[in-house]
Amino acid sequence: MKDLGRRRVFITGAAGGIGRATAERAAAEGAVLLLTDLDAEGLDATVDAVRAAGGTVAYARAADISSYEQVRAMADEIHDSGPGGPVDVVMNIAGISAWGTVQTLEHRHWRALVEVDLMGPVHVIESFLPAMVAAGRGGHLVNVSSAAGLIGLPWHAAYSAAKFGLRGISEVLRFDLRPHRIGVTLVCPGAVATPLTETVEIAGVDRDSPRMRRLRAAFRARAASPEHVAGRILDGVRDGRYLVHTSRGVRVLYALQRVAPPLYVLAMRAANRAATRLLRPAVRTAPRPAGGDAP
Repeated sequence: MKDLGRRRVFITGAAGGIGRATAERAAAEGAVLLLTDLDAEGLDATVDAVRAAGGTVAYARAADISSYEQVRAMADEIHDSGPGGPVDVVMNIAGISAWGTVQTLEHRHWRALVEVDLMGPVHVIESFLPAMVAAGRGGHLVNVSSAAGLIGLPWHAAYSAAKFGLRGISEVLRFDLRPHRIGVTLVCPGAVATPLTETVEIAGVDRDSPRMRRLRAAFRARAASPEHVAGRILDGVRDGRYLVHTSRGVRVLYALQRVAPPLYVLAMRAANRAATRLLRPAVRTAPRPAGGDAP
């Protein structure tokens, strides 16, 4: 897909960060946007900004992608209303994040990450891709995973559960959808300076402590901008590229994992020690069972 002009592009997570930057850039290239996000106010701001710049937003609705019923309702509205029918490009960008160790992560963290970061894209794929296949005019699917979907980042077990899952789905669909001329791009960003960096929960750690504020500032200083990531995403769509990196460091670690596993292990052990030293979580111990000592 060399040209997004007049293509119908559905984007989740469009209220801010990578989603908003991608929407604005796609609109500047002539795409017809169909947008969603849980944040209704932020979504309205994106729509206003795109239209003020001369772009086209054909559809925008606040929705929770972890709800299959809400995603299905959006798909029905988009497919059944007005000209155009099925979309040409689907971009799964929305996501949340939480970090922690097995001692500090709670069940709610695991469940929320899987429901939003894995099942959310699944709901979008099963609601929009069959119609794209049936239309027979090709298209493209973008799934935004993470560096945590490629390598074993410290304290990312719950996040990686979802992001590795999305990577696995993408790996299969890149072949399943090829006969239908539908390309698949898997985006695995490293550090990105989005609003998520200010709200991410690190289980067992006081996010508002002076030390954590300093660490977030250092993170932002080294992180890629959402606009840079958006450019990489659209380049990947145009070039038909499957795996898109946005960080040289992640690219190097992923290469080590594949071609020099012992070096990768040493690097990740060092990263884990550094994370533990910097964050020093307050360990949450499991409660003792009632009625006597544990066996």
